[in-house]
Amino acid sequence: MALDYQWFQSMEDRIPKGEVRTRFAPSPTGYMHVGNLRTALYTWLIARHAEGKFLLRIEDTDQARLVEDAVDVINRTLTETGLDHDEGPDVGGPVGPYIQSERRSLYAKYADLLIEKGGAYRCFCQKNDGESLHGAALGKAATKHECPYRDLSKAESDALVAEGKPYVVRQKIQPGTTSFDDVIFGKISVDNADLDEGVLLKGDGLPTYNFANVIDDHLMGITHVVRGNEYLSSAPKYNLLYEAFGWDVPTYVHCSPVMRDAQHKMSKRHGDPSYEDLIKMGYLTPAVVNYVALLGWSPEGEEEVFSLEDMVKIFDIKRISKSPAIFNMAKLTYFNTVYIKAMSPEAFAATAEPYIRQTVTNPAIDPAKIATTLQQRCERLTDIPAQVDFYDALPEYDVELYTNKKSKSTPESSLEILKMVSERFAALEAWEPEAIKTIMTDLALEMGVKNAKVMWPVRIAMAGKTVTPGGAVEIAWILGREETVARLNKGIALLS
Repeated sequence: MALDYQWFQSMEDRIPKGEVRTRFAPSPTGYMHVGNLRTALYTWLIARHAEGKFLLRIEDTDQARLVEDAVDVINRTLTETGLDHDEGPDVGGPVGPYIQSERRSLYAKYADLLIEKGGAYRCFCQKNDGESLHGAALGKAATKHECPYRDLSKAESDALVAEGKPYVVRQKIQPGTTSFDDVIFGKISVDNADLDEGVLLKGDGLPTYNFANVIDDHLMGITHVVRGNEYLSSAPKYNLLYEAFGWDVPTYVHCSPVMRDAQHKMSKRHGDPSYEDLIKMGYLTPAVVNYVALLGWSPEGEEEVFSLEDMVKIFDIKRISKSPAIFNMAKLTYFNTVYIKAMSPEAFAATAEPYIRQTVTNPAIDPAKIATTLQQRCERLTDIPAQVDFYDALPEYDVELYTNKKSKSTPESSLEILKMVSERFAALEAWEPEAIKTIMTDLALEMGVKNAKVMWPVRIAMAGKTVTPGGAVEIAWILGREETVARLNKGIALLS
């Protein structure tokens, strides 16, 4: 059948020109791991820095590995992290469809065009259908295929197709050397003799990963391709495809992996957290995004804390490192504390309330008041429930907690202080932090002791813990007069 060159030209005419265009092209095969998020982030930043377009493309041709709801996870993650896309399955665009399985009819036509141009051939060998370049791209050993049908004339090949003989389409690689430039790794040259003539179009008509990637990237006008450096070995084959079609080669940005430690990549199989896992562990989305940006990219200067808007202004792909980045949970936790402290009190109170309410169910206790004691001391949101559970119910505790060398407290001195504080609290009309504090500081002055000697036993009696967010003044204010006095009296009974 003759090729419809007018149709191919119409596809070329759709391609936007004159702007930077990047794409995030995940496979819907599970969760959004940290490496995926970093790829999406760098891809987004390249487009936004250049005032270009950021596309979302779903690569679902590997039907056997599809996971239900995985696309929802991808969309939700991009939305939560602020990585908005200009074109994609949900918003449309000039070069759709943006789901690879919906583009299936394109690939056979481009395989025929590539055969016509001498960059591919039909292979009629048996047991071809399952072959894919994806394995080789992921670092698995590839067996080089020697095909007896490689150099058939077009007439001979067409005749076998007419007979109904099944086939796959393979890339035809000529002798020589292929060189390509990568932003991170520089110029790389490969002897074509080392490249396998892998399958481009399988027997079922579906493309292999590498072929679909090249076709879609070209037809969508992608100017910069960001991916993991495990695909460096496949890049020469991509180049040869672009050259065979007569297309411009995009700018390659191959990023080194994110590692769990010096020897191992992060992996769900080894229990390493996904983006969603990190959020469930109590990390804030902006903190995660900021930290992930620094896993392989270093801005100029010493500053490390950047909003997305800041990163758009300063992002430079030339500052992406060749070296693998090790994911450090302690460093992420540091970023989280910085972002928590930087929140407005109102925003933190709203964020913290669901965590507070996990253990503080008493409706009379205001979670916003508790939040004021937490914000400057909180590392992860998930730490909150255990820190504030004493507000709901006073835990059982040992009288030895009243012994504290620093404040010079003893059970005997604590009993005396609790009696006096309980009496004065019961008579206090204005139950406000300053008035509560004055009761205790005045008593300390009368007794000729430091404030801590009064406040230590009051805090123990109210919380039953030696470590609490907020001190005696804040806890009493939050509990209210009636509950505070009741707990002080329980302490008196325990010490008596």
